[in-house]
Amino acid sequence: MSLREVNSKMVEATVSPGQKMFSQRGAMLAYRGDVTFTPNTAGGQGGVMSMIGRRVAGEAAPLMTVEGSGTVVFGHGGHHIQVIRLSGDTLYVEADRLLAFDGTLEQGTMFMGSQGGVMGMVRGQVTGQGLFTTTLKGHGAVAVMAHGGVIELPVTPGRPVHVDPQAYVAHHGDVRNKLSTALGWRDMVGRGSGEAFQLELSGSGAVYVQASEEKL
Repeated sequence: MSLREVNSKMVEATVSPGQKMFSQRGAMLAYRGDVTFTPNTAGGQGGVMSMIGRRVAGEAAPLMTVEGSGTVVFGHGGHHIQVIRLSGDTLYVEADRLLAFDGTLEQGTMFMGSQGGVMGMVRGQVTGQGLFTTTLKGHGAVAVMAHGGVIELPVTPGRPVHVDPQAYVAHHGDVRNKLSTALGWRDMVGRGSGEAFQLELSGSGAVYVQASEEKL
């Protein structure tokens, strides 16, 4: 399966016989060839427990299974799109940001508290993303949506990256995150809006940041 960016707000997927991909329902803009679209109420892969986790998290994003032979163009709401390619690692991303992804990727749901303990849960509240997040693991491509464009920032050992929690989109790799207070941080950079927090990501991988503090 191949996903390529057509422009900043559309991606094209190549669908081949014997393979499948998943997309957000209603995100198909156009297609060529013999391609079928089937509603997927199970939310892709991950089984019953993944479904339960999504229900608890309020993340039961409606998906379509895409199969056949041809090409499909995807886009949604005029949002900017970033294609992320995984090479055996895990992507952590909110379900409502997923536009399309390869069916070869293993899908799951992770409790936010497992990354950062109590502060992981606080992060979920601060970012407005809830207590669970979606994981995609394996080899393949994922198209995620964001406001105002996305930048990829590498995370390397000994050089953590600090991100505005509201601008965080996703991360992948062997990355740990923790939320810390930063009194006066927002005010210093001209973004005073109440409580000040920084999301610190350390380890080895990458984090994706959008040019906005809006949720989708």
